[in-house]
Amino acid sequence: MVNVDTLASMTIDADLKELAQAKNFAALTTLMPDGQPQTQLMWVHADDDHVFINTETGRQKFANLQANPRVTITVFDANNPYRYVEARGHVADTEAGEVARSNIDELAHKYTGADYANPIGTERVIVRIAVDKVHKNGV
Repeated sequence: MVNVDTLASMTIDADLKELAQAKNFAALTTLMPDGQPQTQLMWVHADDDHVFINTETGRQKFANLQANPRVTITVFDANNPYRYVEARGHVADTEAGEVARSNIDELAHKYTGADYANPIGTERVIVRIAVDKVHKNGV
């Protein structure tokens, strides 16, 4: 079943929240300076109001988001990739510093069971995404 909704409130879609809070990956699409899309697989999480990712300020995706805050993020069910929620939205806010550094360890524990192991080259930042529309498949 495919359903396209415009979200009127700040609360995100329940299926999107459920998928993002579980150990599922997301495909994040941003726009490069020349307008071409760039997509990366990401760790993802959600609260009642936003979907969020954690990245570094020195990464291309963060530069893309600063230049154009529109994004699409699709969260796939790890057990059934035909079950997913695509969220179209925009960056609502970002948060850097120690909170973002702690958050990457929380996400690493969710996905790997241990602290974040990769070297960090630039400052970590949490990117909170406000959802404007959703498209669901299999939910």
